[in-house]
Amino acid sequence: MQRVLAQILERLIVEGRLVVRWPDGRETAYGKGDRLSAGVAIKDAATVRRLVFNPSLALGEAYMAGTVVPIGCNLYELLDLLVANVMAAGNGTPIMRLRARSGRLVRRIMQYNPAPRARRNAAHHYDLSGRLYALFLDCDRQYSCAYFRHGEESIDEAQAAKKRHIAAKLLLDRPELSVLDIGSGWGGLALTLARDFRARVFGITLSTEQLAESRARAAALGLAERVRFELLDYRALDQRFDRIVSVGMFEHVGIGHYDAFFAAVRRCLAPDGIALLHAIGRSDGPGVTNRWIDKYIFPGGYCPALSEVLPRIERTGLLVTDVEILRLHYAETLARWRLRFLANREAITGFTEERFCRMWEFYLVAAELAFRREGHMVFQIQLARSLDAVPLTRDYIPDAERRAARTQSLV
Repeated sequence: MQRVLAQILERLIVEGRLVVRWPDGRETAYGKGDRLSAGVAIKDAATVRRLVFNPSLALGEAYMAGTVVPIGCNLYELLDLLVANVMAAGNGTPIMRLRARSGRLVRRIMQYNPAPRARRNAAHHYDLSGRLYALFLDCDRQYSCAYFRHGEESIDEAQAAKKRHIAAKLLLDRPELSVLDIGSGWGGLALTLARDFRARVFGITLSTEQLAESRARAAALGLAERVRFELLDYRALDQRFDRIVSVGMFEHVGIGHYDAFFAAVRRCLAPDGIALLHAIGRSDGPGVTNRWIDKYIFPGGYCPALSEVLPRIERTGLLVTDVEILRLHYAETLARWRLRFLANREAITGFTEERFCRMWEFYLVAAELAFRREGHMVFQIQLARSLDAVPLTRDYIPDAERRAARTQSLV
């Protein structure tokens, strides 16, 4: 199998230079040039074999197990070189393309997320120790794409700007508007809307850890009467709201459930209401979830192309009133999370284990590169039921952001 993998690398590495140290200690260099340069040690023959037959799953698992180790570089530099060459080769080797095609055939099964399974999937990622997230997220625990006006902002500043950007699109122009937050996380957005915009917010989540933290934060801030959090699936909703917002939750819905999601939004949105959907998407058309990400990080998850989302919205009768694409904002967000995670790695190892830390490192690096090299982006879609629910031009958005920036705190 070593010969087969060597032949694959000879064809694959056309940008930069990769040095491979094989299990017997010999080293081979592939490619040329020094714009990208990295090295990797493969520790055993079993890993070589798995890298040939299932590289998208095997590489991450081998890094977690310590049987693939970067040499002369860090993990980011190694994966950056590999991803750059996979993209240059048209998404990799014939085996990788075959697996991608077969993945499209079964993705509805993989993304089948009825309420019980959705709850288990949420627990897999979000019911981890709150200490983990506190050590790499911003002070408000915003676990979604931040908003960078200049690119030099701290993660706290950029996440506060994201909340202002979302609030502006929701047109919270008068107090006491009712807001539904689908996928409310640790409560940061809901609490901000209640405190700074005098909204009455109902946040729903499927994570017991997030629910407990959100309720505790609301009580500590004296906002328990303005913000209510519940453990509830979006499909169970039957209330009407003036505004609906969903940030970083749509990726967990599953492509077979988009009709149900947008039907719930329409059912719960007041006739003159406004909704905003903020989610990760694909610029290069429909695809499949990476096998390693699906198994270890976000089971049942999928980041859709707009061509998979907009037809579902149209069928509900909801009107798309604004679409914005945030291109490199999530790459910048993930870069800051990655550096904070590495800075706190010793503390995180103290309450987890080395294999978990390696898994999380691989996830943060791979996710960042998905936005820098693989066509991922974030879209914000504003929705309404009435044509005149929002102003005629977008001028109101920066105007509202500037007003909020003068008074809003980071948390």
